[in-house]
Amino acid sequence: MTRLGWSILVLVLVAAASFASMLSLGGASERRVSVARLIPPKPHRLRRFDHDALLAVPVSGVARASIADSWGDAREGGKRTHHGTDIMATGGAPVSAVAAGTVEKLYNDARGGISLYERSADRRWIYYYAHLKGYVQGLHEGQAVRAGDPLGFVGDTGDAGRGNFHLHFGLTRMNPDQHWWQGEDVNPYPMLTGRR
Repeated sequence: MTRLGWSILVLVLVAAASFASMLSLGGASERRVSVARLIPPKPHRLRRFDHDALLAVPVSGVARASIADSWGDAREGGKRTHHGTDIMATGGAPVSAVAAGTVEKLYNDARGGISLYERSADRRWIYYYAHLKGYVQGLHEGQAVRAGDPLGFVGDTGDAGRGNFHLHFGLTRMNPDQHWWQGEDVNPYPMLTGRR
């Protein structure tokens, strides 16, 4: 037999021995474990509403029952949809933290106006408070807050419209390593009212 023939024979024997060892060694349970190792685990899927606690109402004097679900309402003549819950209130009404967390970003832009991003204690959520009149004195980025701690005041800044006083409250599902502007928007209405 030639060298090429011997090489092919050795490769065939090694392959056959490897295949036989997977099939014949060990009991049935060991074979199941071996096969299970070949199948990658399914990625973890979060339920649509997986926030594990009812959030505090962020505007002083507003009852849960009076909050309307405005998620998905048309904005800018139908060019976009609303990703939050608008909580109507008197201008200047106190706004407080819905849960424990950290003030991640104080921000001001044309759409949200004076706004605040709070990261939950487990870093899986961003609570977004927009159209504020202003912040409470001394509030700063990196500050730890508890549910009910004062953050600011209801306003009409950004694209809210002059005299249209309300708090736009948003909720974003996050990976712990994502930044405050990333993540997946989630309808906050069920977590504010307990209704789905």
